[in-house]
Amino acid sequence: MMTTVLLALIGLVVLCAVIAGFYLLVTYNGFVTLRNRVKEAWSDIEVQMKRRYDLIPNLVEVVKGYAAHEKGTLEAVIQARNMAMASQGTKEDIAKAENMLSGTLKSLFALSESYPNLKANENFLELQKELTDTENKIQASRRFYNTNVLAINTKLEMFPSNIIGNMFAFKKEEFFKLGEDEQAAKQPVKVSF
Repeated sequence: MMTTVLLALIGLVVLCAVIAGFYLLVTYNGFVTLRNRVKEAWSDIEVQMKRRYDLIPNLVEVVKGYAAHEKGTLEAVIQARNMAMASQGTKEDIAKAENMLSGTLKSLFALSESYPNLKANENFLELQKELTDTENKIQASRRFYNTNVLAINTKLEMFPSNIIGNMFAFKKEEFFKLGEDEQAAKQPVKVSF
């Protein structure tokens, strides 16, 4: 009888160890999956930003032909593009540069309202369409990125997965957000001539 109780107790300990090991394995793999999704989502943002960087010089060249005296606006767009391309460091720094570029692009599109010939130009319309499509893709990529950041950060804060996350040195990720200039970025662009 004592042997049966001892065997049952050993079996229970082994079963608990197997369950704990299985939980550890599943949770660790879940963190790896989430970390890779965050990396993939960030990569998607970078691909769309690169596409935008490539479109901007073409758009500026088309606008130059119609709005030569709007040199300040065009230079601001190019400067913001160059700053965004050179931006490195934290994801927050990159987000700030990208948001500044988005603001200058709004100014460029608003500028076209004053030039009917420019608004009718096929090249401008096609580039504007491509850039608008790219901006939409960047926004979707940012939302996808932030969704994945939320998932990994939540899992890192919840018990008991936080124990495993800390044990294997998984880190919280930064959200892609507007940053310090959040209120200014939410306002519509004002253009006056």
